[in-house]
Amino acid sequence: MAVFHFCFDLNYFRFIRADFYNDPFWTWQRASIVSLFLFCAGLSQAVALRQGQGWPRFWRRWAQIAGCALLVSIGSALMFHERFISFGVLHAIAVMLIVMRLTAHWGRWLWLAGAVAWLLPQFIAHPFFDTRLTNWVGLVTHKPATEDYVPLLPWIAFMWCGLAAGQWVLVRRPGWLSGPLPAPLKPLAVLGRWSLTFYMLHQPVLLGLLMAVVALTG
Repeated sequence: MAVFHFCFDLNYFRFIRADFYNDPFWTWQRASIVSLFLFCAGLSQAVALRQGQGWPRFWRRWAQIAGCALLVSIGSALMFHERFISFGVLHAIAVMLIVMRLTAHWGRWLWLAGAVAWLLPQFIAHPFFDTRLTNWVGLVTHKPATEDYVPLLPWIAFMWCGLAAGQWVLVRRPGWLSGPLPAPLKPLAVLGRWSLTFYMLHQPVLLGLLMAVVALTG
């Protein structure tokens, strides 16, 4: 994700030339990153529920994510103006986490829910969902002009599948999620524990560095 965003920033400041909106080399990277984000978020909800996370703790974490989503909207409005992010990955995670919490008891039916969520936008689209207020659903007739767009449909499919996979692993292969990490992977575990902080800080740092380079080099 950080490498992808750094390349995006290089293009934004015209150090490189790349089409992040149409070139499959970049669009497939973005899709893969978002898919992994949501799958891991769903899997983590399975772990949290297994550990007995109550609603008060859930809402505290949810408020952090929703607050960061609001900051992303404000920051992107200042930077990209009319292409600001109204429903990006953090907005999606905030909504989807509530859905995961309410549907976690579905068990194996979560796989079916994910399949339906993935297929539904392929067959249903309506202009009603093309506005800023409604495009978060995902049943749009065309992709909106925004720098990040992760609608509920079809992307909730990956979080449902992550939740289902997490529940399966915790019952049948709990060691996969609770065993000790090899020493070389421990730094990744630290990033995982501070994932939201890393997500919010990496872009301002990268942008600040590139802005400094531009200012120094002209």
